[in-house]
This record gives sequence, structure tokens and C-alpha cells, in this order.
Amino acid sequence: METNEFARIRPGSLLNASVCAWTLVAVLSACTSSRSPDFETRSPVAFEHASDVAAQWPSEDWYHGFDSAELDELVALAKGNNLDLTASVARIRQADARARAAGAAILPQIDAGGNLTHIAGGARGQTASETDWSALLSASYEIDFWGKNRDAAHSTQFAAIAGQADHDALAITTLTSVANGYFLVLSLRERLALAEQNLRSVRDVLEVIEARFNAGAAAAADLAAQRAAVANAELALPALRQQEVEARGALALLVGRAPEGFDVRGQPLDSVLEPGVTPGLPSALLLRRPDVLAAEMNLRAANADLAAARAALFPSLTLTGSGGLQNPAVQAAVLTLEGTGYSFSLGASLVQTIFDGGRRRSVRDEAQAKEQELLAVYRLAILNSLLDVENALSALQQLDAQQTAQTQNVTQSELAYEGARLRFRAGSEDYLRVLDAQRTLFAAREQLSQYRLTRLQTVVGLCKALGGGWQPQAPSLSLPP
Repeated sequence: METNEFARIRPGSLLNASVCAWTLVAVLSACTSSRSPDFETRSPVAFEHASDVAAQWPSEDWYHGFDSAELDELVALAKGNNLDLTASVARIRQADARARAAGAAILPQIDAGGNLTHIAGGARGQTASETDWSALLSASYEIDFWGKNRDAAHSTQFAAIAGQADHDALAITTLTSVANGYFLVLSLRERLALAEQNLRSVRDVLEVIEARFNAGAAAAADLAAQRAAVANAELALPALRQQEVEARGALALLVGRAPEGFDVRGQPLDSVLEPGVTPGLPSALLLRRPDVLAAEMNLRAANADLAAARAALFPSLTLTGSGGLQNPAVQAAVLTLEGTGYSFSLGASLVQTIFDGGRRRSVRDEAQAKEQELLAVYRLAILNSLLDVENALSALQQLDAQQTAQTQNVTQSELAYEGARLRFRAGSEDYLRVLDAQRTLFAAREQLSQYRLTRLQTVVGLCKALGGGWQPQAPSLSLPP
């Protein structure tokens, strides 16, 4: 495919949905004419850890699947106020302006100018004066025999598409960070509530031990151990409160708010639903990842830069012309045509650099090395996209395997602690058994809370790995014929 056929190139066109990337890539760019890299790709048949359920790719509003109105509000705030996204939009406008400026080099440049000169002087008692003026249009045009200007314009346009894809990838990352940050705040509040509940429990046991100690029915060692357990439970609270403050602050930053006065209403972590998301074919994944498109467009831009650097080794031909009215009509060393009249001039210049110390060849070599670098980056982007999905799918499988054990651990720990506590109050249970059951219950509850957080964040990670509902858009940039 010739690179000057830009209007026929679609984002991701190299990644056909039926034959895509487990990439063995070959770049065919040895000739001086400008050609895009050709790709040979082999796709895995399926994801290793995927289930047999029919594909259900995340939608653009995948976060609605968690059924949390507050999360939806935070995402809407992030879309409108996140400062990283605001800066990214400005970078897109810059890239678009560079693309338009580079495309202008393909067309002639036309200028309008006027000049007014009054000349007066005297010698030997005689004086003379003259007023010369002109109003001319001038044009210059470099004939792009070797495609240097067109390749440079292609490079900036591919770079502009890559910039838009980078923005889309940043938007997906930002929204997933909002979801993860919100779930982290909920988890920390849940763990803080568990720590407070645990503190109340150890204080209740301490009251019983103190009463028995005062009655001479409990040892001093038991009293000291329980007081240490109370102190240890109290120590956990400040650390969790600080973590919750920091998590809220990070969430405020994501939605473009100051941390002062920012708060979330919160909801129980176990009330948050999980959206049903299942990947399809690995080849289809690569059409849903903006980072893969960005890497592809950067590679195309580098290929165009290399073609432009090669074209710069050849001669350049520039045509110039001007025409209009002036007085005198012709000013020349041999013949001057007095009076006001039309005037025009035509010219052409052919320039070939003979010696520049190897500068242009060095520019070409640099462009070639840059293309090789971005080829490796493109292949890495493909492999990373596959790895992201495999990791998320594997993590969900492992979490599914833990789910029953996690709930059973809490249920049985609660029964064990309640039984030990009642027997201890009745005087038929050893204190150490109560203390051990108490620690086991608190650890089980906190572990379950962290399990819920990990599971939700893994689902968020899977939505991100599958592209977050992103779909490529046809490029809006085009070059003049």
C-alpha cells in the first residue's frame, strides 16, 4: 500500500479481525519509494484462561454494570474535570495543527505585496525625483517529485491519529482508576468498621477478665494479655483512618476536585454488582485497544519519516512566479519600460546538494533506526494486550476458586468465637481459646473484605484489558489530491 493513499487507511487496518497479532513482523522499506510496513501475523486460537461463554465485550459505559449511582457520578465528574484528560485534549489540538501545517507544504504558497518608493536628489543645480510603486501577487511551488512533502504530511497525520488513540487510552485508564479508587475507599471504610467492631469485642472480654481478676478467679497474665489485645486493636484504627483519607484524596484528584471537603457517601462493598464481561477472539481484542492503534500509527509515521528522509537525498525543483501592476512597468539593467503597466516574472530553480558532511544521510539513518524501534514497540504493545487479558482472566479464575472458602472461613470463625465467648462467660472455657478465636475471626473478616476489593478491582482490570468499550474511529484527516 502506498503511503500517499492515506484516505484508504483505516485505524487497525493492519490487524484484520480474522488474522491478527501473535506477530512475526517484516518491514519492507528498502526501496526509495515510500511504502508502509507489511505485517505477517498469526493469532492465538483463544485465550488460555477464557471460559466457553459467548463473548461479551465491555460496553463504552461498562462502569454502569456495577450498579452504583455514586460511581456513575464520579465517572461523569472525571470525564469533565480530570486535568490529565484536559491536557491530553490540548495535545490533540496541537497534533492536529501540526498535521494541517505539514499538509500545507503540498500546495503552492501565494503572497500579495505592495511597494511604494519615492526617489529624489540634486546635483549641479539640478534636481530630479521619481516615484516607483508595485502591487504584485507572487507564488512558489516545490514540485514533489520524490514525495518528500507528502511523506512529511503523512507522518504528522499518523502522529495525530496516534495522539487521539493515546488520549482514548488515557481516558480508559482514568475511568478505571476512578472505579478502583472508589472501591478502595469502600473497602477501607469496611475494614475500619471491622476494626472498631473488633475493638468493642476485645474490650467486652477485657471487662469479664477484669471482673474475674478482681474476684481472684483470673490470673494476672490473662489480664495483661487481654489489655495488650485491646491496645493492639486500638493501634489498627489510626492507620486505617489515614489510608482512607489518602484514598479519598487520590479519588478527589482524579475527578478534578480539591481534597478539602471532598467525600463519598459510600455503600457496602458486597452490594456492588459485577458486570458480565467475557473476551472474544484474541484477534478481535487488538481492534479494541487504543494503545495498539497508537503504536501502529506511530510506526506508520516513522515509516513516512524514513521515506521523506530518503527523498531529501534527491534534487528539489521549485517554481516561482509573480504578476501585477507596477510603475515603471519593467525595471531592468538593460531596458526600463517607463509608465504604469502590467508586469510578470517566472522562474525555476533546481537544487542538488553536493556535499553536506553526511548530514542528510545521517538523518536517513536516524529515521531508519527510529522505525526499527517503533516496530519493536508495536510488537510489544500487541503482546502486552494479550498478557493483560490473560492475567485478568487467570486472576478471576483463582478468585472464583477462593469464593466458597472465604465465606466459609468467616462463617465458621464467627461460630467458633461465639461459642468460645459464651463458654468463657460461663466459666467453662480457657481464656487462650477465646483470644485465639477472637484473632481468627477478625483476620477472617478482614480477609473477606480484601477479597471483595480484589475481586472488584480485577473485574475493572479485565474491562480495561478488553479495551473499555473503545471502538476505532475513521481518521478525519486527509491530504489534498
